[in-house]
Amino acid sequence: MEQVTITRHGSETAGEYHAHLPGSAFIGRLTWKARGAARIADHTLVPPEIGGRGVAAQLVEALIADAREQGFKVVPQCSYVAAAFQRHPDWTDLLAAD
Repeated sequence: MEQVTITRHGSETAGEYHAHLPGSAFIGRLTWKARGAARIADHTLVPPEIGGRGVAAQLVEALIADAREQGFKVVPQCSYVAAAFQRHPDWTDLLAAD
């Protein structure tokens, strides 16, 4: 997996995680909206120019790390995030109840 720098942008109600790769102007993004004590992960967008390098996975891992650290739950509205939760049963405690 290529080294990616993740930055966080937004407010209390909505935000994005940005993935930056060295030497590339393209940015991967995971967007979210707040719903009570949960964050709805609604889109994961990785341009084809930086695809296939584990960028999306690292965006989701940053979201999960923040959920553990900050105590929020995740609603995986985005299909990629939902699939990541299926691959990681150890994240089940972070799923928001619908």
